[in-house]
Amino acid sequence: MTRTITSSQQLFDHAQSILVGGVNSPVRSFKSVGGSPIFMASGNGPYMVDEDGNSYIDYQLSFGPLLLGHSPEVITTALEAAAKKGTSFGCPTVAETTLALLIQEFFPSIEKIRFVNSGTEAVMSAIRLARGTTQRPYIVKFKGCYHGHVDSLLVATGSGGLTHGIPDSAGVLEDVANKTLVIDYNDTATVHDVFNRYSDQIAAVILEPVCGNMGVILPDPSFIRALQECTQNDGALLIFDEVMTGFRVSLGGAQEWLGIQPDLTILGKVIGGGLPCGAYGGKASIMDNLAPLGPVYQAGTLSGNPMVMAAGIAMLTALKDPTVFKHASSITQQLATGLSDVFNQFNIPAVVPHIGTMMSVFFAESDVKNVQDVTNSNLDLFNKFFHHMLSSGIFLPPSGYEAWFISAAHQSQHVDQTLAATTQFLEHHS
Repeated sequence: MTRTITSSQQLFDHAQSILVGGVNSPVRSFKSVGGSPIFMASGNGPYMVDEDGNSYIDYQLSFGPLLLGHSPEVITTALEAAAKKGTSFGCPTVAETTLALLIQEFFPSIEKIRFVNSGTEAVMSAIRLARGTTQRPYIVKFKGCYHGHVDSLLVATGSGGLTHGIPDSAGVLEDVANKTLVIDYNDTATVHDVFNRYSDQIAAVILEPVCGNMGVILPDPSFIRALQECTQNDGALLIFDEVMTGFRVSLGGAQEWLGIQPDLTILGKVIGGGLPCGAYGGKASIMDNLAPLGPVYQAGTLSGNPMVMAAGIAMLTALKDPTVFKHASSITQQLATGLSDVFNQFNIPAVVPHIGTMMSVFFAESDVKNVQDVTNSNLDLFNKFFHHMLSSGIFLPPSGYEAWFISAAHQSQHVDQTLAATTQFLEHHS
């Protein structure tokens, strides 16, 4: 089906004259999949509508925050009421405590919490807190796990299982990056090796406990056990970056699913109800090292913004109804199983990992365990798949490295439309 996207192309041409690359976040540029980005005008439930009036079933969902779908009434009503009271005070509000207590109901590992304005800011602050608490220099991260554009974690790696971070962006100093030790995700043997080699020097291990930023990749049980045992035995902190997995792998995040309580947890996306929000929290003995109680400084003018807190309270209050998550995860299961069946029908090598309300499609021969497996998948075929689905009114994340998200607003009929479009694609590409 041919769709007119004239307005989007004109808007993108104009945006490029004033916005860097025409966008405010690189993945929005469609550079990974080719073509020009679509400018959206509105969203409702499981749909987005572009500036030409074309409607799309949305599996990007703003990269995760919209667990209730676009513009749910409970959130828009809360925002309207909050805006009438004031958009920012620079003073404490009851809403901050209310949202903190709601989060604690879902994440009992969080004894105390600090709100910030983004996942990146939460990660940056948690790393500083970990180093300030342990008085140690090194951070361990994993290839393919993205933790925002924090200098010390925006690193690439050379060959070999364990490497010192090498700057992955201009402007990141080598002296900063080389205090990051980088390991392959799911590489249990190298986890033990790094703790043997850097005993008493590691401040923290940070990871996405279920990967989302290189597509959905599940952890091997032995890998997670090794991280828990090594950090506990060495006195390092275990940090779960649950910006993406929080409230999506399960309502209590990946840590509930895994049965592990990390020392620190990083949250974002869902807790803001679609507005900019991040948070980090954990054991009180660690969190109390933050100013004004302790020597680790972190502050923010708009942290705990009343508009954001209102949206977050509305979102988490809605999620206290277990049928909301149950429905969204059921639709995810239907979609993942249906896609797998269609790929098998056409003998297309593909895997569709999924958990909770997250999933991915990798055109690969076997299970995907780490970023190298993702790189070895058929990304060219994914790009063709993306554009076919887009022309069929289905919006996927514009990269083979991104997770798909499903909301409580999606229904079986949307799964059926998606499977029909996939079948049509494979009929021409098998």
